[in-house]
Formats: sequence, structure tokens, C-alpha cells
Amino acid sequence: MDKLVTYRQLIKRTLKEYETLFNSPSPIPKQVDDHSLFDETHDRYMLFRTGWWKKERINSVTLYIRLHNGKIYIEEDWTEDGIATDLLQAGVPREDIVLAFHPPELRQHTEFAIA
Repeated sequence: MDKLVTYRQLIKRTLKEYETLFNSPSPIPKQVDDHSLFDETHDRYMLFRTGWWKKERINSVTLYIRLHNGKIYIEEDWTEDGIATDLLQAGVPREDIVLAFHPPELRQHTEFAIA
């Protein structure tokens, strides 16, 4: 199977798992929901949160990933362990993961691809 097809399937599956986890019943009633959004035409994938907490509007990006030049660019990641961990466990090589939320000059100090 083509690498990009595999990456698309993996990213969508992982984001759906996070969405299910974050939307699971809670002992504290909440008016906040998590939503996954897939744009396969442009290879952009997002998990975001919307709703109300107390009297404050919540509208934030939890995860934003895009496929670019055959690599997975993690543009935003506010998960506890980081989605890169999930990708590595699923068999994605480190050289195909870019922690794009780090400035380009700092990426050389990570264990992942620079670009």
C-alpha cells in the first residue's frame, strides 16, 4: 500500500480514537465537545474542541497534522503524551515525523526529522 494512503488511514484512526476518548462520559457535566476534521484533498487533519466552560467560550485546536513532502508534520499537539508517540508505536519511522510546532532551527535537537 502507498505510504501516504497508510499515513492518512493511521492519522484518521488515531484522531478518531482521541475524539472518542475525550468525549467519553465524565462525572463532571460538560458542555465542551471534541471534533475531528479530515481534509484528504489537502492532507490536513485536525482535532479541535468547542463549547462552553462555566461562562467562557472554548474554541481550541488540540491536534493539527498535515502531510507534506511524504512526511507527517505535527503542527499543533496538546495531548498528554504527544501523537508522535502513537505514530512511532504504529511503525512510522522517526525520519517521517516533523515536529513542526518547534522552530526549524531547534528541530535538529529533536530525535525527529527537521523537515
